[in-house]
Amino acid sequence: MTEAHSLTTAMLARVHKAISEAQGCLPFDQFMALALYEPGLGYYANQQPKFGTMPQSGSDFVTAPELSPLFGAALAKQVAEALKATDTEEVWEFGAGSGALACQLLNELKQLGCQVKQYNIMDLSGTLKARQQLRLAEFGDQVNWLNHWPESLQGVVVGNEVLDAMPVKLLHRIQGVWHERGVVKANTPEGLAWEDRRTDLRPPLEPVGEHDYLTEVQPQGEAFVASLADRLLASEKGGAAFFLDYGFPESEFFHPERHMGTLMCHQAHKADANPLDAVGLKDITAHVNFTGMALAGQNAGLQVLGYTSQARFLLNLGLAEKMAESSLVERAQAMKLITEHEMGELFKVLGFATHPHWQAQGFAVGDRSHRL
Repeated sequence: MTEAHSLTTAMLARVHKAISEAQGCLPFDQFMALALYEPGLGYYANQQPKFGTMPQSGSDFVTAPELSPLFGAALAKQVAEALKATDTEEVWEFGAGSGALACQLLNELKQLGCQVKQYNIMDLSGTLKARQQLRLAEFGDQVNWLNHWPESLQGVVVGNEVLDAMPVKLLHRIQGVWHERGVVKANTPEGLAWEDRRTDLRPPLEPVGEHDYLTEVQPQGEAFVASLADRLLASEKGGAAFFLDYGFPESEFFHPERHMGTLMCHQAHKADANPLDAVGLKDITAHVNFTGMALAGQNAGLQVLGYTSQARFLLNLGLAEKMAESSLVERAQAMKLITEHEMGELFKVLGFATHPHWQAQGFAVGDRSHRL
């Protein structure tokens, strides 16, 4: 029996147990939490490779920091500006992945003459933490890992592709009636199947039309933003936060034509829409409803600094100038960060602050806050 097959067998047994405990139908957000984060078994908690540029490495997908070091170099300019504006000296990264972004930010902030007293990493994955520690060993005690939220925090928060990995609820409108989608045991190759049950839950915006409509709502992501706001506002100096992820404003997220939702899985650099297959061996994500995240932050007391595409954000921070100084190969990789058919338009950036609004450089041109 291969390691992957053994892992999947153990993961399915854990899911079946959870289904029984849930009286036969496990809400999808609980299933997603198990599939991604169950200790030792979930996708982000097991030993299988995750990040890399090619499937030959055994990896499943590539994120912007692995794609080009110029990503972190550009983002560092925004972090440095925010540290100065908030008069703080700490950086907080949630979901630090391979540690590539932390490495890029720390090196570039040093080049910029920006004093970072502590770089704090919050990551649910023990295996990724071990890899991060190896990669960031050169920075010594400057990097700190935490397993739990502190009561308060101050400084600048960054989260690259962290909101999309937070468990979502699935809602399915069938002949005009809303149902919540859950997972049940079944005599199928995966051992699992879908089941829809009527619910009082609703998406924040009713999709236009009478057709059947499957979508996601993101209470855990919104609760995360609200919790972050509470802790920033509880500190003496507060701070700022920047989230980079793929997603849409509410009007686009619940567009009538997006009737199959945005849920997607990633394995070996291929995408599919079946999270019930190979549980624990592939990533499960959903696009971010940035309107919902912005409202969660505002309702908790934060100000929205800006919202724009990743391309515009990075160009505002001098990415083009950095590309001009790079080799042809480096420029080609960095282009994927900003071209419309790659990451440039699908990925967005949302910024928050506890302080009175200042013109953050990343949103200086092309701010789309009015479209949230």
